[in-house]
Amino acid sequence: MSSGTEGSTDLAARRPAGGGVDQVRVMAIVLCVILVALVVPPVVILIIRSVSVTNPDATVGGFTLAHYARFFTNPDLYESLFNSVVFSVFSTILALLFGGTLAWLVERTNTRFKGLAYVTTIISMGTPYILYVSAWLFLLGRSGPFNDAWRTLTGSFQPLFDPYSMWGMVLVEGFLWSPLVFLLLSSTFRQANADMEEAARMSGAGVLQTVWSISIKISMPAILALALFVFIRAIEAFEVPLMVGLPGGIDVLTTDVYKSIRETIPPDLGYASAYSVVLLFVVAVLLSFYGRLAKNAGKYSTVTGKGYRPRQFDLGRYRWIGDAMVLFNFLIVLVLPLLALFWLSLLPYMRSIRLEAIAQFSLENFATVLQSSYYRELALHTLVVAASAATAGIVLAFFTGWISARRRTGGQVLDQLATMPLVFPGIVMGVAFMMVFLAVPLPIYGSIWALAIAYTVRYLPYGLRYTYAGVLQIHSELEEAGGVSGATPIQMLRRIVAPLLSPAILSGWLFVFLIASKELAVAALLSNTQSQVVAVGMYDLWRNGQGGELAAFGLIWATVMTCVASLFYFATRDGDRAQAL
Repeated sequence: MSSGTEGSTDLAARRPAGGGVDQVRVMAIVLCVILVALVVPPVVILIIRSVSVTNPDATVGGFTLAHYARFFTNPDLYESLFNSVVFSVFSTILALLFGGTLAWLVERTNTRFKGLAYVTTIISMGTPYILYVSAWLFLLGRSGPFNDAWRTLTGSFQPLFDPYSMWGMVLVEGFLWSPLVFLLLSSTFRQANADMEEAARMSGAGVLQTVWSISIKISMPAILALALFVFIRAIEAFEVPLMVGLPGGIDVLTTDVYKSIRETIPPDLGYASAYSVVLLFVVAVLLSFYGRLAKNAGKYSTVTGKGYRPRQFDLGRYRWIGDAMVLFNFLIVLVLPLLALFWLSLLPYMRSIRLEAIAQFSLENFATVLQSSYYRELALHTLVVAASAATAGIVLAFFTGWISARRRTGGQVLDQLATMPLVFPGIVMGVAFMMVFLAVPLPIYGSIWALAIAYTVRYLPYGLRYTYAGVLQIHSELEEAGGVSGATPIQMLRRIVAPLLSPAILSGWLFVFLIASKELAVAALLSNTQSQVVAVGMYDLWRNGQGGELAAFGLIWATVMTCVASLFYFATRDGDRAQAL
């Protein structure tokens, strides 16, 4: 097709039918209004609150910088900052070493038992973080099997492990992130050409030398980008610092914000806002560096042509080490936590893993959970909130992703608005929306719809990632052909783009649904007794010492969410195969 014909076709696709309303422009304006209404108020109200006097009735008073002065002169700030950095750095290293090594073994070598790695990842995606943290607190706690075995062997009353420590926090957070690191790095290693690895082996390089000199260096941009991403999310982490750090007297930035709201009477809204604004700025700076690294993730691309097929790396006599790594990951990340939860679910109270405890086994905790309206309400609230957020978010992401990917008028502005929530740590998002809902003249604070709105904003960028990438996979000629045939932009989106984009839409919806169903930080500040979700309910059970009911409810809920995670995994894999054809 000649360039002149291409230009006329593109104009035909963009021109309003019959000289009518430009639907794309109207769509962009409507989206801009919606996104501004959702994204801008939390930022504005945080800034206003941070420089305003808080009256006794929680209303805004005059201008002041006292909150920032108090923040920067607080001697505990630097201890919390140091704890946050140490916690984030070492948990990132652990997650990368654990998940990254497993990803390379599974995708690039002839290691056996590979299916166990994917089973571990799928079940981990469906299991709430609080449940995992609870399981590891039992495993590493005084009544857990490790300390119990240590006392039996040595006769010492001093525990071998103290989970309520910085290293306990690092260990649990690193294990929490390793399945996601495995999932994200798997695609990187899967697409890497093995020719250079094989050339190194033929030149006499050993396994470790080949991995370090070739495999790691080829994937280094992607690994560095992922490392920064995990570091940022660890800085924002809330579940582990709340359940492990606070009881151990270890404060980090996120728990400081939480305590200024929940443990201060009346809530110190001005100081919490100033703290949130500073944390927001820190995360925004880190994300800007992450964006630069992510752009270079394909710098050392080695895949060329459709005929390319990656070849596995033969480990030779070291194959048993790879097998052991896969089995160790399966045992540590999945089997031990699930066995701990199953053990707790069968007992009336927490007990060490001893044979004599088997006599107290019963299904009473499961019966209580299944018969209680409280647990049914928790599940219903979570399903409604997560489904609402996923649906609203993916609808906004669909239109925003199309306009942005096709570089239509206003696309860049819409893309920036839709990705702005990435800079919000969960606890900061909760503080911001709490103040927004308290300020509006509607009784929305404390309802499940307040949670749904906040979740929609928080996870909108994740839905946009799927739709934007999906639109780029669809050639614009299909839309141009529809425009030449007289279809309006809305008709093209409904009849051409949406059906072709359905795998990406489904994957995005399932992913947002999964992560929204596990959210604690936002829910901890926006929910009340009438609108609690599963994450908050599990935290209350853990705090009240109801370990048996927590384990029983958690196992049932994790089973349901694992089914959703399986759908997400297979939908994503099918989408990858379709794009490769």
